[in-house]
Amino acid sequence: MSEAKETPEERRERLRAMDIKRNSSSASGGGALPDLVGALGSKWTALLLVLLIIGYIIYQVFN
Repeated sequence: MSEAKETPEERRERLRAMDIKRNSSSASGGGALPDLVGALGSKWTALLLVLLIIGYIIYQVFN
């Protein structure tokens, strides 16, 4: 398909696919944290952060 007859939606999808292919992994080795946060949603992400902070505080108190 020539680019001149391409609809704006098809062009966006093609550019998005090229961007994903180019930037498929982050410098940390795969982007597991962004994938996790994206899958959990804001409420569950906040709960996870609170639990991690509480766990760290408990660790510091008893260490």
